[in-house]
Amino acid sequence: MDYAHQQLKREKVFRDPVHNYVYVKYQVILDLINTTEFQRLRRVHQLGTTSLIFHGAEHSRFSHSVGVYEIARRIIESFQKNFMSKEPGDGLWDDSEKMVALCAALLHDVGHGAYSHTFEHIFGTNHEQITQEIITSPTTEINHVLRRVGPDFPEKVASVINKTYPNKQVVEMISSQLDADRMDYLLRDAYNTGVKYGTFDLSRILEVMRPYKDGICFEMSGMHAVEDYIVSRFQMYQQVYFHPVSRSMEVVLNRLLQRAKFIFSSKVHNDPQTPYLLLPFFQGDFNLDDYLQLDDGVLNTYFIHWKRYPDDILSNLASRFIDRKPLKSVKFDKSTADLLPRMRQIVEQSGFNPDYYTATDNSFDLPYDAYQADKKQIHLMQDDGTLVSLSSVSPLVRAISDRQTGDNRFFFPREILKPDENVDLFQPEYDEFNSHIRNDKLIK
Repeated sequence: MDYAHQQLKREKVFRDPVHNYVYVKYQVILDLINTTEFQRLRRVHQLGTTSLIFHGAEHSRFSHSVGVYEIARRIIESFQKNFMSKEPGDGLWDDSEKMVALCAALLHDVGHGAYSHTFEHIFGTNHEQITQEIITSPTTEINHVLRRVGPDFPEKVASVINKTYPNKQVVEMISSQLDADRMDYLLRDAYNTGVKYGTFDLSRILEVMRPYKDGICFEMSGMHAVEDYIVSRFQMYQQVYFHPVSRSMEVVLNRLLQRAKFIFSSKVHNDPQTPYLLLPFFQGDFNLDDYLQLDDGVLNTYFIHWKRYPDDILSNLASRFIDRKPLKSVKFDKSTADLLPRMRQIVEQSGFNPDYYTATDNSFDLPYDAYQADKKQIHLMQDDGTLVSLSSVSPLVRAISDRQTGDNRFFFPREILKPDENVDLFQPEYDEFNSHIRNDKLIK
């Protein structure tokens, strides 16, 4: 039997809090899980700074990735049972696509870095591009495993991540508005954060999912299960992914790395607090091996060292992050945005460098989205085989499609709201600052 279809002597199972079991019966999947690059995902939090707000959210990119594989495996199992292709071009499932789909599902997040989204923003990395590089680079263990399937197999798997793979069913199984990736992270994030509104009926959705010639759709009888998924997703964005304190800790992390970059990028250091593993990123000259050496623990270790660094801003920001001392924030809109320069000035007059202790942030462009009508729609198949978009037949989904539910926030040191009672040097500034804040909003 060729390596692509070589089965384990006995099916291996991983206990999983969301799916109960993750089933692995192919040698190539187990070999990929055991690679250096995939094992690194155990050391990268799935939700980044959100674990500092929801203390149960300690789950990793590793657990999410095997969960996405398991959902993809279940989708394929359903397609094999109910929708196997009988002749070319009939729009049903071609089982020769199974291994590329399973491998892409497993590896879709392998390029995520330490505190991924904040890290990406500062250093200009892109986890999807790096995922493709890990898959196609001859230097990685993952590439060696995939090449055993076939010399062009790594490129096939990478093209699924890149959404250029010719079979749209495979691409949409991994990346669409209702895919294995989103279904796993919603259920897993809800479970680990302890919230209930992120749950939905996964079994029912898999039951009504079916392939067609241009991708994946859902039977009309499953509309309400899909609606439930959309509403759950919407609620998770508002309550978990857009949480203002999580965004505040992201700001602290952002400013901390910016200050470290300012200090360490311009000269060679020989003191023990020099972040040698970060220097290639500070200097803008890093390679894949440099990237793969980083994880959340590496960054946290540097942050702990920097708590005692002689630069006051770096040490203070490191302490704020490690000891969970978030900045405070208030909402603002177009009518109050003109107050921001004065608010920053007051922060500076109170002894804080506004470049590092203030920020504006909005949740409209965070790396999560509610249902978006400008993307390829979720389609429902009617009894006669024709398709209709979910938002055209569901008033509930239509009501939240493209809805702007984020907010703009101004971040600043909490101390300005509650200054030390023994220090009144800046009392006039504090009073003015506080006069513009009411009910979590900036006011005139």
